[in-house]
Amino acid sequence: MSAITVRDATDGDAAALMAIYNHEVQNSTATLDMETRTLEAQAQWLRARRGANPVVVAERNGEVLGFASLSPFRERAAYRTTVENSIYVHRDAHGQGVGTILLTALVERARLHGYHSVIARVAGDNPASVALHQRLGYEIVGTEREVGRKFGRWLDVTELQLLL
Repeated sequence: MSAITVRDATDGDAAALMAIYNHEVQNSTATLDMETRTLEAQAQWLRARRGANPVVVAERNGEVLGFASLSPFRERAAYRTTVENSIYVHRDAHGQGVGTILLTALVERARLHGYHSVIARVAGDNPASVALHQRLGYEIVGTEREVGRKFGRWLDVTELQLLL
């Protein structure tokens, strides 16, 4: 099996990222988003994350296996050194170390951009995502109880934080 590589996302990745994300929207609580993205919306999302808010993709043999991104945590100036991460792995690539590779690369980029804190908000019942973050040094800092509703049930959001 070929090695998994990580690189910065390009505009040409929009369709692959859209497919991965939309599967999670429709089939899981990995995101509390309930509307799928169009290709144009995904392209706009990518364009909004240039520079200090990068998107990275993991690929093998040219196939995108997953992606991760940094986004502003809050709009107010005092929060500028804190970012929030997002990570999505293609359903066929689960259990192959893709999440660890992506999150490691994302933390490296957060350090390079001078951020102080990275927040992860894990929705629903997703112990694998919580465990992934904890393996890389994130600590659980709280649980927001029943703040989302998807698939006819209330969902908690676990908040984790990594101080860089």
